[in-house]
Amino acid sequence: MTQDKRLMELRNKINKKRPSFRRVESWRYKRVSDSWRKARGIDSNTRTKKKSGVKSPTIGYRNPKKVRGLHPSGYEEVRVTTIQDFNNLNKNHHAIKISSKLGSKKRIAFIDYCQKRGFKILNLGISQKELERLETIAETPLSGMEDEEFLDMDELEDALEGK
Repeated sequence: MTQDKRLMELRNKINKKRPSFRRVESWRYKRVSDSWRKARGIDSNTRTKKKSGVKSPTIGYRNPKKVRGLHPSGYEEVRVTTIQDFNNLNKNHHAIKISSKLGSKKRIAFIDYCQKRGFKILNLGISQKELERLETIAETPLSGMEDEEFLDMDELEDALEGK
């Protein structure tokens, strides 16, 4: 694990030094987009790799192979849509991204399942207070709610002004 930490730090250092590879003369013409294209001109300084040319992507700018494609936290990202997706996952190597296709009821169940097994969730995106509120909403049926439990517009405006 210390080797991986060292490689992650090296990756961060390489990423800071890496230039933004711009298409030749994209700063000169509006019609030429900024995204990288290989220079093909006969007299192009970029193609001949002269100092006055724009930096070209080369193999030397690549990250270490062990940490390539990992999340900045050091975990491998895995998108999960069903409970069966957890079968071959390891909590020490994989971090979970819950699919956006899931609704709040299944999402809450997934979050509980992940936390019980010790997985790191990358796209939790909500606070614990909101999570508890969503759980209470999921547990209570709509027909059983009374008029007092619904928010009035005045209460909503007061809550927004309180922030």
